[in-house]
Amino acid sequence: MNLQVKLFATLKDRAGRPTVSIELPDEVTVSALLDRLAAAQPKLAPALPTCLVAVNQEFAFGSTPIRSGDEVALFPPVSGGSSVSGGSTPEIFRITDGSIDLNELVAAVTLPSTGAVCTFTGTVRGVGAGASAGRDHETAQLHYEAYTPMAEAKMKQVAVEIRARWPLVQGIAMVQRVGRLKVGEFTVLIAVSAGHRDQGVFEAARYGIDRLKEIVPVWKKEIGPQGEAWVEGHYHPTETDVISGTQHE
Repeated sequence: MNLQVKLFATLKDRAGRPTVSIELPDEVTVSALLDRLAAAQPKLAPALPTCLVAVNQEFAFGSTPIRSGDEVALFPPVSGGSSVSGGSTPEIFRITDGSIDLNELVAAVTLPSTGAVCTFTGTVRGVGAGASAGRDHETAQLHYEAYTPMAEAKMKQVAVEIRARWPLVQGIAMVQRVGRLKVGEFTVLIAVSAGHRDQGVFEAARYGIDRLKEIVPVWKKEIGPQGEAWVEGHYHPTETDVISGTQHE
């Protein structure tokens, strides 16, 4: 079979294009795919041992089978459209190149019974940690990129996890910006509502941003006087991070 593999962030930069094509046997696993890519695409080879793999927009592992027609994507550990559900548990999951309207999102997760809304907003900072301990460097802009369909699905997964831990939570909003952002602009927002402040809103908002940084496929590139560089994370998902029933048996 001929497989078109999607590439993101540093892998896309290494290959010089967003997809690569490779011929594979009809029966192949993720491990075999990576071995063949390393041989066929020398520029990608150094990044493949630590890259993450998604098959059909879910995390995949070495023994995961790949079949004709599957959507396969490779990307580094994450560095950091919408759907809104009605009724008593409003939810917003959005990857957007537009600005984040904090008031709009707080209003969207606020019900007549809501007495507390906790929000977390990330912003572009002008000074970032340098490569050497204790040294900072100037950042003029950040460029964010996302694997949008999978990112939205993983945001929904985070919301399910939040509700399992804090069942009194009412509304949940998760919004991630993509594209180039200037210093001071919002990059991400998490908003969680409940009837009272002691019903998990603080903990859920913290959990939401921490989990987003682990499993939602979004990456950032720092842009400044010293040049441009992708920022990669360190978390490697395991099979416990896969939504039940989405992977091939």
